[in-house]
Amino acid sequence: MVRKALCVLIQHNLVIFQQQKRGQVEYEAQCSRMLRILRYPRYIYTAKTLYSDTGELIVEELLLNGKMTMSAVVKKVADRLTETMEDGKTMDYSEVSATFTCLADTHFVQRCPSLSKGSESTEARPSPTPALAFNEKEMYAVPKLNLIGKGKRKHSDSAKEDGERGAKRSKQDTESEEPSADSGIFWQVNIDRFHQHFRDQAIVSAVANRMDQTSSEIVRTMLRMSEVTTSSNAPYTQPLSSNEVSHPFNLKSWGFILWPEEVGFS
Repeated sequence: MVRKALCVLIQHNLVIFQQQKRGQVEYEAQCSRMLRILRYPRYIYTAKTLYSDTGELIVEELLLNGKMTMSAVVKKVADRLTETMEDGKTMDYSEVSATFTCLADTHFVQRCPSLSKGSESTEARPSPTPALAFNEKEMYAVPKLNLIGKGKRKHSDSAKEDGERGAKRSKQDTESEEPSADSGIFWQVNIDRFHQHFRDQAIVSAVANRMDQTSSEIVRTMLRMSEVTTSSNAPYTQPLSSNEVSHPFNLKSWGFILWPEEVGFS
């Protein structure tokens, strides 16, 4: 029972483990991470605001399960969205995959640490703990999957025989399923990225209240141009020239309609 509980806590990043010099494995509770559970509804609502219902369900599934493969998330979300649609309509896997890719491109979801190549010990006595490592180059790289299909609805179990047949059929399908192309590549919600988004919103609001709307839009542009190129806890943005900030393309690309003359640049 204790082992199962530890596995669940590790799955949700609430507990970490490390091996001591004497070989004993010790576990640590991540209190700050546990407190962030209270903010899960806000993370989900933010994903809905930015990426509609599909983004909301992707983030919700990852928070509920801790870690999941992209293919599992796509299929689960497609099924849930199909359940809410009118009869005859279904959600295509490709649409969910596109939203998942957007979340990865903007760093709201990221890959989990994977087994390091040197973790396979050649010693007779293997290490009791796996060696996990982050590959920064692939942290937000979405695997190329050929997910073809649509969400499925849950059929009513009014007929007992049909239910039993469906259970047997699904069990056989599960056993005969081949491992997906992204097997072993797990994803999780990047909570720090959500906090960065909240911080940026607060900064823009503060500038708007203290200065004016134009100033806040300039700051918003600077923050957005740096949001995926700087660390979430960086004290400042990346250096930008006045042309980069004031160029109409940059402003319009973020949904602004301000031109250089309007923001005071010539």
